[in-house]
Amino acid sequence: MADGILYHNPRCSKSRQALELLQAEGLSPQVVEYLKTPPDAATLKKLLGQLGLSARDILRRKEAA
Repeated sequence: MADGILYHNPRCSKSRQALELLQAEGLSPQVVEYLKTPPDAATLKKLLGQLGLSARDILRRKEAA
């Protein structure tokens, strides 16, 4: 069974570091490459609610659209 879900971008150094840290702790998250399999609107709303964030809060600011 997976230890949670990691929405992952293998091109992102921070995402790779997060996966490495989880694995170093012995965790095996379900890895979802969100650029290949984006979450639907309902999933995004649920995640944002759990995080207490708005959609604007999670936008990347240093990457081209």
